[in-house]
Amino acid sequence: MAQRAQPIITVLGISALGLILALILVPPITLLMVAKDGGLSPADWSAIRFTLLQATLSALISILLAIPVARALARRTFPGRGLLVALLGAPFLLPVIVAVIGLLIVWGRAGWISDLIGTPISIYGLGGVLLAHVFFNLPLVTRLLLQGWGQIPAEHFRLVSQLGFRPAQVFQHLEWPMLRSVLPGAFLLVFLLCTTSFAVALTLGGGPRATTIELAIYEAVRFSFDLSRAAILSLIQFAVCGVIAALSLLISLSTGFSNSNLISTSRWDARRRSQRTLDTISILLVTLFLLTPLLALVLRGLAGLGDLPPLGRAIMTSLMIALGSTAFTSLTALALAQWIDHMRAAKNQLAFLSEGVSLLTISTSPFVLGTGVFLLIRSVANPFDFALPVTALVNATVALPITLRVLLPALEQSRLTHGRLGESLSITGWTRFRLITWPTIRAPLGYAAGISAALSMGDLGVITLFAPPDMETLPLLMYRLMGSYQTQAAASVALILIVLTLALFWLFDRGGRLGHHT
Repeated sequence: MAQRAQPIITVLGISALGLILALILVPPITLLMVAKDGGLSPADWSAIRFTLLQATLSALISILLAIPVARALARRTFPGRGLLVALLGAPFLLPVIVAVIGLLIVWGRAGWISDLIGTPISIYGLGGVLLAHVFFNLPLVTRLLLQGWGQIPAEHFRLVSQLGFRPAQVFQHLEWPMLRSVLPGAFLLVFLLCTTSFAVALTLGGGPRATTIELAIYEAVRFSFDLSRAAILSLIQFAVCGVIAALSLLISLSTGFSNSNLISTSRWDARRRSQRTLDTISILLVTLFLLTPLLALVLRGLAGLGDLPPLGRAIMTSLMIALGSTAFTSLTALALAQWIDHMRAAKNQLAFLSEGVSLLTISTSPFVLGTGVFLLIRSVANPFDFALPVTALVNATVALPITLRVLLPALEQSRLTHGRLGESLSITGWTRFRLITWPTIRAPLGYAAGISAALSMGDLGVITLFAPPDMETLPLLMYRLMGSYQTQAAASVALILIVLTLALFWLFDRGGRLGHHT
């Protein structure tokens, strides 16, 4: 049974893979077919250079800052450590536009830092983009490195302590080999996330000199309707991100989207006062950096709750998009993951190829995908009537690689643990899924669905292109309030969005773990 996929799994898996390929290929082809001849302007080449520059710097800064933080968390135990490690996952779930408002309250021209030093500072441009990207990616890299440190046996640290190794020797013989294996993958992951970033560049880019490829595609579609330019930029972004995604797959990068406990390792070699001082400073600085914008946002948001505009329609629209996107992502990823797992069991190269194709969805511009779908709809109906389902479809496509990477290890564990027993008892089809597969993957699927719902709830992307004037989501409402300089009202909406986003994540995650001791 493990050597050959069941027919239903094969049909569903191939159908899911075909759908993903269609989403990747059809939209840019549609744009190229209806576009006029054209090329890239100097501004477009500047956007390409800026994209590569900010992605490279964001990845390097995130890694350099994460190393001492992860090292400190790996070798220290203190009250509240578990809570701090859990908070390291919060920026990933936090809507981008929400984090931007928090950063502006602290670092903006009228922010806390400007008031403290008595001189207005501006975070628009490259500096602001790097600040926001490090805010999001520093916790992610820290968790990746923390997992790496946790994989070093505690006995090794005891041995080097007994041998009297100096800190530099400990780093050389134990920590550097781990970092050498983890850092390339972490760099590629952050580079990929920053390359496809949109909301950060939209709100903090600050002008033509700080425009990314994704923002240039948005401008080409939104303002000039230059489909040829949008399609060419999309293909360039697809090529860059495709190479990065392929490299990430080749080195088998762990994305850090696990629910495992990141415990500290007993360290007999790190008891010097200088080491304790350095670790304390690292932990305090990263805590202040991550929590201060959130605290500022909460305080500003609470102060403006009494002046909020009506939010009922925006909340319902956001929830409809998030739930629809989550359902589509979960079903598609589950169908494809089961097929890939069966192909892996049969040692079929299609498994590697299929997983690689699914990762390429993150390389596709959401704006090109959405515009291509709208052009296809336009021939048969009014595309603006389908703004909500198209937005949900695009959000689902973006979240698909994350869901897939969460499900595949769980399916492999189910197959290795219970596969032979199921075959010996001739348990197949729906019965096999219900009795063997589902109990193992329910918790990971709930966790992945929670991530998908949170990302979709806070997305500010395709909806900015195609939403009619009378339609808005919570992120879009926040963006419009910021554009009219109603910062306090935007902060209040952001506070409500945070609560709803975290509630959605908790409901899905908790629902997946009900009845499980996890």
